[in-house]
Amino acid sequence: MTVEYDWLEASQYDRLPALMADLVRRRVAVIATPGDNDAALAAKAATATIPIVFGVTEDPVKLGLVASLARPGGNATGMNFLVTEIAAKRLALLHELVPKAVRVAVLLNPVSSESETILRAVQEAARAIGLQIRVLNASTSNEIDAAFATLEHERPDALFVAPNAFFNSSRTQIATLTARERIPSAFSQRVAVEAGGLMSYGTNAVDMVRQVGIYTGNILKGTKPADLPVVQPTKFELVINLKTAKALGLTIPETLLATADEVIQ
Repeated sequence: MTVEYDWLEASQYDRLPALMADLVRRRVAVIATPGDNDAALAAKAATATIPIVFGVTEDPVKLGLVASLARPGGNATGMNFLVTEIAAKRLALLHELVPKAVRVAVLLNPVSSESETILRAVQEAARAIGLQIRVLNASTSNEIDAAFATLEHERPDALFVAPNAFFNSSRTQIATLTARERIPSAFSQRVAVEAGGLMSYGTNAVDMVRQVGIYTGNILKGTKPADLPVVQPTKFELVINLKTAKALGLTIPETLLATADEVIQ
């Protein structure tokens, strides 16, 4: 069996239709798109026959990928990471960690399909708890640097990094810059906290991507995507980097330390 894969920087998402068309021409057995709405949508647009196993950040029914969660129908199934649905909770946790924060910068990838949904959820949550939001857009490594140059000038109280596959892959760059600017930061994935971010709240991405692999294996053995219900996480993990908190001069509430799934010393 031959496995092919490609990774695109966010600014190259316009290549997705051509990439999926090429996979269709090659008559691949399965197209797997773990953790990227845009790739899943491009795959769905490219073929109605080749099985697709997706990992998306929001409701796949709303995205038009499946007919329903229990009975996907068609040629696609996979995992919903529920990332956009818990964006408001992540902002609330950041505010609990940094209660004096008033101005929060939101790092957003504007070319990602889920950006509007995430921003809307964050804006509503910010109004509810009295926070001011400043949106900074970035879809390339250079634009991340430019966004942090703006942060250095404006000095917001905290940073909310919107969930996005490109930001996950750029976690070391972002974590390094947050340390340099001494700004508390919230992420969707624990790998960013392991890289030096302050906190994360979200699904266990490793478990979910593993499930993409399991479904892909089932399909290769003959199971139809329509017979595999969409999987949704039942648990979300809170990870706090205590070393980063100390470097920022923050005292983490004991209630959060007690409920955290992992505290990085």
